Amino acid sequence: MKKTLVLQSDFGLVDGAISAMEGVAFGVDETLRIRNLTHDITPYNIFEASYRLFQTVEYWSEGTVFVSVVDPGVGSSRKSVVALTNAGHYIVTPDNGTLTHIKKYMGIKAIREISEVSNRRANTEASYTFHGRDVYAFTGARLAAGIITFEDVGPELSVERIVELPVTATEVTSDSVKGSIDILDVRFGSLWTSIEREEFLSINPAYGERLEVTIYNNDMLVYQNQVIYGKSFADVRIGSPIIYINSVYRVGIAINQGSFSKAYNIGVGAQWSVEIKKA
Repeated sequence: MKKTLVLQSDFGLVDGAISAMEGVAFGVDETLRIRNLTHDITPYNIFEASYRLFQTVEYWSEGTVFVSVVDPGVGSSRKSVVALTNAGHYIVTPDNGTLTHIKKYMGIKAIREISEVSNRRANTEASYTFHGRDVYAFTGARLAAGIITFEDVGPELSVERIVELPVTATEVTSDSVKGSIDILDVRFGSLWTSIEREEFLSINPAYGERLEVTIYNNDMLVYQNQVIYGKSFADVRIGSPIIYINSVYRVGIAINQGSFSKAYNIGVGAQWSVEIKKA
C-alpha cells in the first residue's frame, strides 16, 4: 500500500524549489499523496528542523515518509540517510543533526545511508547543490510508493553514531526549574522552552499562582517578572503574560493575544536561558 510523503525544508515558497521536489515525487508515482509540514524553517537552522519533526511526526500514521531538507552542508562529506523510527515512520534527511529530537524523544530503530548509485535521479550526478530534489525527494517517493524497501536504501549505519545537536538539560531545585528557549510558536510569538511538564510540576505550581520568570541572553538580563500559571491563554487578561503547558508538553510563556518574543525582543537557542521560580 502506498504511503504518504511529507515534505519539510527551509526553501520557502517564493521560487520553484518545492514544486520541483513535488514534480520529482509525482514522476516516481503520480498517485502518491504529498503533504507539506513546513517550508518556513529559518534558513540553515538545523535545530529548528529537528524540533518541527519532533512536534509533528508522531501524529502521522505508521509508514509515513518524511523528507526534511535543511542542509547547509549540501555537497560536502555529510551523509544522506533514511531513519526508521521506533513507531515505524521514515525520515529522509542529511545526517547533520536533524534527527536529534526524534532520536531523543521518539527513538530510532535503524538508519541506512542512501546509496546514490541506485537512489538518485538519473543524469544528476554533476549537480551538487540540490540533493533535496535529486536524492531526498526521489528516494522518499520511491520508498513511499513501495518501489524500494528500507533495506534497498543502502548500507545500515550505527544509530548511536548519528550527528546530534546539544539539547539543554533542565536544572531542577526544590523551588525552581531552569532551561532554555528552544523555539517559538512563530505566528503568535510564544516562547517554547526546553522544560518538560513533569520537570515543571516537580516544584508543585498551582493554577493561578504567580511564579517569577527570569530570562537571560547569555549573561544579560532581558526579562524578570511575576507571571500567572494557567491552563490556557484566557486565564489572564488580554495583554497579560502567562505560563502554560504547550502542545508538546513543554513549558510555554506567552502574552494573551500578543507576542511575547516581539514585546521583549527574545530569541531562541541555548544562549537564551529561562528560570521559573516560586515567588
